[in-house]
Amino acid sequence: MNEEDSEQMALYLEGIGFSKADSILEAQVILLNTCSVRKKPEDKAFSMLGELEPLRWMKQDLIIGVCGCMAQARADEIKRRAPYVDFVLGTGDLGQLPGLVEEAAQNHRFQKRVDLPERKGKIVEDVPQRHLGRIPKLKAFVPIQYGCDKFCTFCIVPTTRGRERSRPTADILKEVSTLAEGGTREVTLLGQTVNSYGKNLLEGRVPFSALLLKLSEIPGLQRIRYTSPYPRDFRTDLIETIRDCPKVMEHCHLPLQSGDDEMLKEMHRLYSVDSYLEIIAKLREEIPGLGLTTDIIVGFPGETDEQFENTMKVMELVRFDGAYMFAYSIRPGTPAGDRKDQVPEKVKKQRLNRLIEQQNRITCEINDTYLGKTLEVLVEGPSSKNPEVLQGYSREYKMVHFSGSPDRAGRLAQVRVTGSRLWGLTGELV
Repeated sequence: MNEEDSEQMALYLEGIGFSKADSILEAQVILLNTCSVRKKPEDKAFSMLGELEPLRWMKQDLIIGVCGCMAQARADEIKRRAPYVDFVLGTGDLGQLPGLVEEAAQNHRFQKRVDLPERKGKIVEDVPQRHLGRIPKLKAFVPIQYGCDKFCTFCIVPTTRGRERSRPTADILKEVSTLAEGGTREVTLLGQTVNSYGKNLLEGRVPFSALLLKLSEIPGLQRIRYTSPYPRDFRTDLIETIRDCPKVMEHCHLPLQSGDDEMLKEMHRLYSVDSYLEIIAKLREEIPGLGLTTDIIVGFPGETDEQFENTMKVMELVRFDGAYMFAYSIRPGTPAGDRKDQVPEKVKKQRLNRLIEQQNRITCEINDTYLGKTLEVLVEGPSSKNPEVLQGYSREYKMVHFSGSPDRAGRLAQVRVTGSRLWGLTGELV
């Protein structure tokens, strides 16, 4: 989501005459697009602001803005700790950016824009303004939903991005059609709980599965991905759509967070371990070869050794292709952040290291099973680390490196897997 927001910010600046600077020292406007999901990104943002202070005093006409979730949640603290910042812009409407920049150019007076759109009842009429003039790329992120209604006790998203609001279907179809006409071959649909899309639209309910089918009819579009679905909202119609629609990729990132029922209740995750496992079983039954990844939090307040071991057992049982694994990070203003039974940092790190070690082993074992198989790969171009080889992702979201001519970029290729690593696969063109 942050990557897509950054692209939007760049488009708005280009619309008022700016272009990308070659270096930060040459920039006239510097924007920090921030994240508040964990403490570490916030610490990095404040550190970066400290590094920018000397530059701000050297260049009196320099404009500095802080955008994104951290701006939404900590605007007053940003002003106090970095008084040389010209403005903070939250997540409600990036369309305000041009006006903020133009105002800052005339008068370096602190500005704050952190209002979030209100949702009146169950019907949505106000979604963030979007700049649709971006240059199509091979792969694109397209938000279909903003905010969240789940209120997990560890999560700050409802505070930083507001209540759940779905974009009108026609707007999404128009944006993706325009991208496909310009050469985009793969889109990733974005939403905090992407598969709950469509339940509060003025046009009436549009199930996520129905949106996928509509998008699959767009000429030129070859691949559709989505992130991140919520387990409770993963219904049979969606599983059948993934199974039956060739343009929807055979990969699912389904956050688990914990393998212990009591922890899931404490997190206010609205499912149990058993109901999660039932979804996994249905997915794998209907979609053989499905790539499956997840999110895990260790060291949530009150987590015991036994509860952590339950997570280890579920991870071994499910055998995910990969996982984003984090030690719990206190988020101010969240119920979990106010709890007194915080797990010591040393214990959290020990648990995280054990989980990572186990998952790395499983990932390598799964990748080994791809040896000799032929995969469909969307060729992105030469590898950044080795320009002599091409790279791209398979339908199952496996990174694949292989030899080939650079003119294959942007096309689908059949690649036979000849090697496997923790990070992905190597192969040869068929």
